[in-house]
Amino acid sequence: MKHALTAVLERNTTFTADFTTEPYEAGWATEARWFVRTLALEGDAPTLHLATQVSPDGLHWCDDETAEQVTTEPGLVSWRVREFGHWLRLRASLRGGDPQAKVLIYLALKS
Repeated sequence: MKHALTAVLERNTTFTADFTTEPYEAGWATEARWFVRTLALEGDAPTLHLATQVSPDGLHWCDDETAEQVTTEPGLVSWRVREFGHWLRLRASLRGGDPQAKVLIYLALKS
């Protein structure tokens, strides 16, 4: 029997600086998919850069080989992650003049 879970890691959260999500233990899953819904992206030419990070222990992190996602306007972006080991989190970087992003972040997992 397959198992599936969707974790809501951020809900209507406004960020004004770079951030990472809380780590999520996903060793039981064989595939993962990030969903990031940007509700607002404000500032002078703001961009939100998103990268998957992986960890063997939930303490020490590196970027996954998955391409960085970049968003420049409100909307939904999604990408899949495979062969990620045991822990996942999302690293986000806000760029531009006085940037601000309001987001919802979901991690969908399946075995």
